Amino acid sequence: MGRQTQKLILSSRKSTIRTTITKTVVLQRFIVSLALAIGTALLVILTSFQSSAILVTSSSSSPPPLKPHPLPPTLTQWQDSTNSGDYFSQVSSTQVGSLVWSQFPVRVYVESPQAVNSKLAEEWVKTVVQAVQEWSVYLPLAIVEQPKDADITIVRKTPPLQTSPNSKILRARSAQTTYEVYVSKNNLLSHCFTILLSPSQTGQYLLAATRHEFGHALGIWGHSPLPTDALYFSQVRNSPSISPRDVNTLKRVYEQPTSLGWSLTSVSTLQQEN
Repeated sequence: MGRQTQKLILSSRKSTIRTTITKTVVLQRFIVSLALAIGTALLVILTSFQSSAILVTSSSSSPPPLKPHPLPPTLTQWQDSTNSGDYFSQVSSTQVGSLVWSQFPVRVYVESPQAVNSKLAEEWVKTVVQAVQEWSVYLPLAIVEQPKDADITIVRKTPPLQTSPNSKILRARSAQTTYEVYVSKNNLLSHCFTILLSPSQTGQYLLAATRHEFGHALGIWGHSPLPTDALYFSQVRNSPSISPRDVNTLKRVYEQPTSLGWSLTSVSTLQQEN
């Protein structure tokens, strides 16, 4: 076989090898691209589905019209002989109107701490329950044994850090109250609250923090400008008990219209915190 023929054969083999390699590379790139495309599509689908699951309980439009509920007897009977006034103007409105309860008693679950000894856990629960009982003079409340039965859940847990209003600096906080709106089994627009109390709070400070946050959970979605009120915006050395101004404000809140407690077809989940 001549050298010319050998060169042609070698050239043909090299060309075949290059073609095979090129095809392999192209095929590999196609498979990788396809995998990435499928992966991206799945990621988009899963993300969208998870967001919907978190933010929406059922498909629909708007909550029921705002209407007031009858005042509970405890607030109907309340009379402020001191004429102390209120701080209702400081209470924020929400997308569903006033955050009032219409089904009584309001059920409260106090979670017993697990990461402390039994004596400290017992003392913590006792202090928290004391604050709840103070508010029970003004609205019917009941302590329940199971969290699934609760309208308001109170937990000994450090609240997440919060950004200061005028800066990006994260700061710790001693307590946090959040609420969630949902559709109940009997087709009523309903809500529930979760209160987180920092483990650093003890004694009178724990009592004051619980008293304050529980006022939010009963519907006072705002703060008082006076340090003599339980809903004062800052913690003070000598924590005040529930004042006539606190109760006057609570009563005015319960006179306001709301979508909560009224029936509807469906509604989106709303989440807020204070």
